[in-house]
Amino acid sequence: MKWRREKTASWRAVAIAAAVAVMAVAPVGAQLTGKATRPQVETPKGPVRQVILKNCSSCHGIDDYAYNALDRAGWNTLIETKHKDLKIPLSESDRGLILDWVAGKFGPDSKPFPRTYVPPEITTFFSDAEAQALVARACTTCHTIDRVNEARFSPDRWRVVTLDMRERGAKVTDEELERLVEWLGRVKGTNPNQ
Repeated sequence: MKWRREKTASWRAVAIAAAVAVMAVAPVGAQLTGKATRPQVETPKGPVRQVILKNCSSCHGIDDYAYNALDRAGWNTLIETKHKDLKIPLSESDRGLILDWVAGKFGPDSKPFPRTYVPPEITTFFSDAEAQALVARACTTCHTIDRVNEARFSPDRWRVVTLDMRERGAKVTDEELERLVEWLGRVKGTNPNQ
């Protein structure tokens, strides 16, 4: 009987150690999966939100919209092409609301989100001084430092925001971007105590 308790305790210790190892490696594994970063689009407020929830998001997310920068006619063509074989009734008023929103948010003057950015693995990390110098150099040419200092995001969200800023003109290399994302996630993450 004593032998069984000892064996059960040792298996339990092995299981706990394995679980801790998996949790410790998971963020690194997520970084090395080779998947491209996806944009994150917030669902709009008001009547267009209802149209999107009723007609669009039951089949697909709205993040894919960020990959395009089209005028109203281009968006209309894209909607018709993508849904050509589907029998989705979209009233003219609903179509108008969606077209107004996507053309306004993802119009020809916007920068499409990059489809192919895969985060590189980083092995060196920014000190606070290095990260703050990069933020001052790359971010404050368009907005105040308060915008960065007041934000609290997960590392994945920081990556999306930083990629978006780079598409708008922030001068950062892929390695700088990933080192900055790591620092922002560590220093300005979702933990309210950071």
